[in-house]
Amino acid sequence: MAVRFPFIRGMVMSTVGIIANPASGKDIRRLVAHATVFDNIEKVNIVRRILLGLDAVGVGQVLFMPDYFGIGRQALEGLTGRYSLKTKVDYLDMPVTWGQEDSLAAARLMDDLKVNCIITLGGDGTNRIVAKGCRQVPLVPVSTGTNNVFPAMVEGTTAGLAAALVATGQISWEAAADRMKRISIVLNGQEIDLALVDAVVLREQFVGSRAIWDEEKIIKFVATRGEAFNIGIASIVGGLYPLSPQDPNGIVVELGKGETKVLATLGPGLIMPISISDYRILNFDDKVIVKKETCVIAVDGEREIEVGPKDTVVLQLKADGPLVVNVKKTLDMAARQGLFKLT
Repeated sequence: MAVRFPFIRGMVMSTVGIIANPASGKDIRRLVAHATVFDNIEKVNIVRRILLGLDAVGVGQVLFMPDYFGIGRQALEGLTGRYSLKTKVDYLDMPVTWGQEDSLAAARLMDDLKVNCIITLGGDGTNRIVAKGCRQVPLVPVSTGTNNVFPAMVEGTTAGLAAALVATGQISWEAAADRMKRISIVLNGQEIDLALVDAVVLREQFVGSRAIWDEEKIIKFVATRGEAFNIGIASIVGGLYPLSPQDPNGIVVELGKGETKVLATLGPGLIMPISISDYRILNFDDKVIVKKETCVIAVDGEREIEVGPKDTVVLQLKADGPLVVNVKKTLDMAARQGLFKLT
């Protein structure tokens, strides 16, 4: 029989939402770099292990975002016999487009339903969309995308255990979760979007292919973080002025001819020198104004915003990003409190 904690189940009705993006891990970087394809069968396997972790700690209900591949449904099909769940599993009653709008709608609905925690399967882009819909619900981001900086490579079982401990209140979210930074994108005086990792100004007229892989088109970028082990724009920050997610600063970097060069990993196997013309460390609420020019702004690795010559864009570092559960810290706290002891 699967190990459970029966003394917890039924004490508090806890609900965990799962938003699994079937499109993550399949973008153009598989063609221009050496990224691997993260197929949906593996996402099904991860979700199956997440469900077992949630069930073991006694989560009362799981709510899935519906998706075109049926990740949740297929995960449940393998949980029979000794692996049968006591946790109730349902699907959100929501219209679907099979696009990124579904992740936003699901996050907002989960927020309205007051779920205790949300587990995401996707990359930086998926988590950005989810964060727009549920800034106050703690997230457990599981990486299944490309060039991921925001979500962690974490085993599904331990992700489920950590989410369950927070959802059931055995570990408080105040102790388990960290408040992340974000970048506010303001167009002509109105906030229209956010970025969790970076906002990049590109010499482009149209969105086109969403991924960024050509450094010659980058004019400047604002980033919340960046370390040497990251891939993508964050790797430039890591080589220039490393910033952790917990550092109370951001950075604006301008590319072009200059004395400073950084060896960066813009994609898997895509390592190149990047010329820096200038950079500046940002404090919270500092603003970066994009001059009136035709450009495209990419947020967290995806081209999203077309800017015309009459538009004014302001990028501002903010301290009120999403709450993210630290899986390792949560499980360590649970162990020290004896929550895994069965006798």
